[in-house]
Amino acid sequence: MHKKKKRDQLLWGLGMVAPTIIGLLILNIIPIIQTLKMSFYRSGDFGKGEIFVGLSNYQKLFADPEVWQATWNTIRYTIVVVPATVVFATILAVLLNSKIKGKHIYRTIYFLPMVAAPAAVTMVWRWLYNTNYGLINYILGQFGIGKVNWIENPSIALYSIAIIGIWSSVGYAMILILAGLQEIPKDYYESATIDGASGIKQFFYITLPMLSPTLFFVVVTSVISAMQVFDGIYMMVSNTSPAYQKTVSLVYLFYNNSFKYSDKGYGSTIIMLLLLIIMMITFVQMKVQKRWVHYR
Repeated sequence: MHKKKKRDQLLWGLGMVAPTIIGLLILNIIPIIQTLKMSFYRSGDFGKGEIFVGLSNYQKLFADPEVWQATWNTIRYTIVVVPATVVFATILAVLLNSKIKGKHIYRTIYFLPMVAAPAAVTMVWRWLYNTNYGLINYILGQFGIGKVNWIENPSIALYSIAIIGIWSSVGYAMILILAGLQEIPKDYYESATIDGASGIKQFFYITLPMLSPTLFFVVVTSVISAMQVFDGIYMMVSNTSPAYQKTVSLVYLFYNNSFKYSDKGYGSTIIMLLLLIIMMITFVQMKVQKRWVHYR
């Protein structure tokens, strides 16, 4: 009887997790295996057929300066976007967690970029960044500042795109952090107030340590998302743009090789490099988190 009950519980548990496991297999695990396999092949003429080439794609990858430039662009974009997103999201979450009027409206407004289509968001920002007619240059012109070529200038194009990334993702991160803030018991703040701790001290000695697991989750997911940047760069910067070399990301390079140049084998190799980099960064984050993440 005991064994039957244990078996029933096991079957029930497997049934509950089955949709997730099946989804992971179909949407993640199987595509990764197929991509790894394809990285050892080269597309035939006109993109037809597959020719086994062994490690040739990887040899080409390590000797390709465009790949390493794209890798550096992707990492630089991540370094700019992730810290800014986490900081702004934390500040907004703390403010919206306090007693202010209309905070539910503000939460909705800040979350709106997440539900908007990336293409629509990018088109709006393209208009804002327009050198001759854009709103940003118009406002700067009112202060006597000359026109800035936000997208075509190789020195600032990546940072212009990073601003779009921050604006688009800060709302989602804010909601997650806000949920973490609401899980912190009020007793800690009441005790700290009685002991005479200021609001700043409460933030650094109570809020941040108690919020660290949520912040860790936000940082990990934000890094993975930023490393896969494509939409904004693809719609903002064309292959012929002067800023292309300074903005092209690994996913953009994968898209060009796989679909424009019909070399899915080499495109798959680029994606395997991206996967390896993300795994390494995540591994380091998992090791470092023991030093600053405090689980209750």
